[in-house]
Amino acid sequence: MARWLPHSADLIRFCQKLNRVKTLEADMMETSFNRCLSTIDLTLLGIGGMVGSGLYVLTGTVAKEIAGPAVIVSFIIAGFASLLAALCYAEFGARVPKTGSAYMFTYVSVGEIWAFLIGWNVLLEYMIGGAAVARAWSGYLDSIFNHKIKNFTETHVGAWQVPFLARYPDFLAAAILLVATAFISFGAKVSSWLNHVFSAISMGVILFILIMGFVLAQPKNWSTQEGGFAPYGLSGIMAGTATCFYAFVGFDVIAASSEEARNPQRAVPRAIAFSLGLATGAYILVSVVLTLMVPWHTLDPDSALADAFYRRGYAWAGFLVAAGSICAMNTVLLSNLFSLPRIVYAMAEDGLFFQVFSRVHPRTQVPVVGIVVFGLLMALLALVFDLEALVQFLSIGTLLAYTFVAASIIVLRFQQQKGDVPAPVASGRPNPEPHEGPSGGELKEYESFSDKLQLVDRDKSKEQREPGQLKAAFEPYLEFLRAFYPGEVVTVAVVTLMVSSICLCSILVFGNTHLHLPTWSYSLLLVLFSLGFLLSLLLIWAHEQQHSTQTFQIPLVPLSPALSIILNIYLMLKLSYMTWLRFAVWLLLGLLVYFGYGIWHSKENLREPQPQRVSARYVVFPDTDTDDCKR
Repeated sequence: MARWLPHSADLIRFCQKLNRVKTLEADMMETSFNRCLSTIDLTLLGIGGMVGSGLYVLTGTVAKEIAGPAVIVSFIIAGFASLLAALCYAEFGARVPKTGSAYMFTYVSVGEIWAFLIGWNVLLEYMIGGAAVARAWSGYLDSIFNHKIKNFTETHVGAWQVPFLARYPDFLAAAILLVATAFISFGAKVSSWLNHVFSAISMGVILFILIMGFVLAQPKNWSTQEGGFAPYGLSGIMAGTATCFYAFVGFDVIAASSEEARNPQRAVPRAIAFSLGLATGAYILVSVVLTLMVPWHTLDPDSALADAFYRRGYAWAGFLVAAGSICAMNTVLLSNLFSLPRIVYAMAEDGLFFQVFSRVHPRTQVPVVGIVVFGLLMALLALVFDLEALVQFLSIGTLLAYTFVAASIIVLRFQQQKGDVPAPVASGRPNPEPHEGPSGGELKEYESFSDKLQLVDRDKSKEQREPGQLKAAFEPYLEFLRAFYPGEVVTVAVVTLMVSSICLCSILVFGNTHLHLPTWSYSLLLVLFSLGFLLSLLLIWAHEQQHSTQTFQIPLVPLSPALSIILNIYLMLKLSYMTWLRFAVWLLLGLLVYFGYGIWHSKENLREPQPQRVSARYVVFPDTDTDDCKR
């Protein structure tokens, strides 16, 4: 029976296939898309993606059902966690100006299967985001007409009583998605122009809400008579934070659009910083005025802001807010429909998804097949599914993408820019110097994608240590680590850090409730896993990292990405078990697609030579006679 078991060499080769990284082109500015977007265009795309249904719908839903007036704190924490993730996206978006966002970032630094799973979840994230916003758009328009559209549909079509499905089919939500799909198909410039118009109206309405809201504010609505500021306690605040992440998904559209930016190295980091800062401020201030205008427990989750003005006797203001919110939601629809086909295009271009989605229209220079197909899928989701179920499912995919991008930043920073991987020398340590010199006809090997980026001056002195090597100050204490290749210890430490984070957050979330741990074991486990997290962080910090670059870098690495990782994992564990169950089913479907199609059609798979003992990711030949290079 042993003959049916795979050989160890086959298993190693299979694992190498799963973890192979993407080889980037020499000129990353070359693209089949139209590089026409400026910093202002990207900033408004980001604002449009974040300030929409989250502001007009999610604020009221979280305030009434999850956190109370402490929704303000939920948005502050969610904004901080999103800032950590956004800085990671900004660094990657500037370094790798290619469409694909979190999928691309993971592919070039961590490995293929992880990149596919991230891309697979991002696809679901954008489909759910577009469908949820379309339903919110429909609900707000319906509220303007006193729910006549809803009553007509329930009377003439019927109502459903099925879990996770809407009470009635929302034909209006499906219709607006189809119209938006048509506009997106006309090209990036048309999409950007429409986004500018709707964003201007949306910001004007937000300014009106803040002025009128503070005029009508009543501090007694935060008093103990109304339930207090945080009626659901810390648990409600953190659960609200996990849901509020839906509001900040939009900055991802900036990274996804980097292949269409004129100067992505400067535009992407600036646009992410500007848009996230403005959106976070808007969410916090609107949450303040909403919960001060009316008691939080009387809010209408479907149209909280408009209903608050109606109840205070300002019907005209409520009508204006409802109309303005529709314009704001249009920007979110455009953002989702703009980003999703580009993620699909990136996966199809790499061979991990069906090739039909990699076709770019020669005149409009957009992936029109992906736009049409996924626009139709969004319309179908909006037609039959419930908004709340969709939003809960959305958060977990976003948090997972943030986690992997943060881990990828750490791995990237401690990779060598210029380092072949020769066999270890007699002392057991690898030789850090590359095989150079055309006279010898040696092969010049590269280990990581950052070699292609040429981010470090290649004329630096040879005495300076390469990224991934142990710092000189720690050599007397960690001598045994010098036996590893540069970057290997950091990779193991990142995995250990993530495992420690999962265990630590599991104890924090489930230790006293589901696990019912006694106090001594609860405290002991917290200390042990906290030590594991801190030791992993210190071990990473003890190695050299990349410093001198020509593009934006997130500060305080590895601390900033590590904080993002642990916070994202904590928020993921706060989501309901049904969300995790649906997420697991979606992951299984993704694995079927990957092992049934992606792994065999991957361009990296086609680039791979016949199995042989080669350690480099890719090889560059020097300008010598080819006969001298043959082995």
